[in-house]
Amino acid sequence: MLKNKHIQTLYSTFFRPYKQRDYFKEIFSLSDGDFLECFWSKKPDGKKPIVILFHGLTGSFKSPYIQGVLKELDSAGLNGVVMHLRGALSPNKTPHSYHSGLTADTKEFINSLQKRFPTTPLFCVGYSLGANMMLKMLGELKENTTIKGAVSVSAPLLLDECANSINKGFSKFYQKRLLKELKKLLHQKYKNFNMEKLINFKEENIENIKTFWEFDEIYTAKLNGFKSAKEYYQKCSAKQFLKDIKVPTLIIHSKDDPFMNEKVIPKENEISKFITLEIHDNGGHVGFIDGSIFKPKYYLDKRVVEFLVNITSVIAVKH
Repeated sequence: MLKNKHIQTLYSTFFRPYKQRDYFKEIFSLSDGDFLECFWSKKPDGKKPIVILFHGLTGSFKSPYIQGVLKELDSAGLNGVVMHLRGALSPNKTPHSYHSGLTADTKEFINSLQKRFPTTPLFCVGYSLGANMMLKMLGELKENTTIKGAVSVSAPLLLDECANSINKGFSKFYQKRLLKELKKLLHQKYKNFNMEKLINFKEENIENIKTFWEFDEIYTAKLNGFKSAKEYYQKCSAKQFLKDIKVPTLIIHSKDDPFMNEKVIPKENEISKFITLEIHDNGGHVGFIDGSIFKPKYYLDKRVVEFLVNITSVIAVKH
């Protein structure tokens, strides 16, 4: 039963128990006057390795996959911090918000951590959109990064292919659900900024947007300096950056991901020697559940943390 790609995708979202955690909240100020909201498992003291988590589209610290991996990180003695992408949790101070290729904010946050905790190993884990952004960033930085290791889960490595795939069949359900949240954010932008002047689009037409292609053409591309949604997708798809990644990186992906198709899956000649590809037949989108509906086993969390712990062990031996 759990081999069905839609059950894999939907089960943890709707049925995984959610337990409110206590966090140490940090407001990180960006150089352009905007801010990021960062939620730490424990107040950072530089003693434990730090794992920066990047959520997916419309995700947050409340997302079940984030909750699950934070619990596993705690058990392994690692300090997790959810870096909410710009505008993801609270209305931000600028008309634009996060997108699949916005790496500058993440670089600023990582640089600040490196300065604050110069001897503490830093790691990254990205999910879906956050994974694409993270992989693009690592490819841009090449060897010029303090990140010691990374894990990508269900990254939409070819954004145009994903925008096409999610507009077909039952996958339209996911598109509709995600667009509903994006439209709420866009309505909020109209309350705070003169968006009609900025993007030449009337607020009353927002509800007519039916696809990611339309949303990204109307809003994302225009606000972020791209000529079109097509150019945005071309420049921000992380697949082209994989050859340049110079840190140990695990890419976890499922062949049956309903958000994308098999063109997204990189071939061996498209990745650097630092990347480990783990391709599953079943797993859906950020699912990867074993067991039964009544006794599910969320093996994804353990696999992510296992990979990072192995790297911390190697670092410890070297020192």
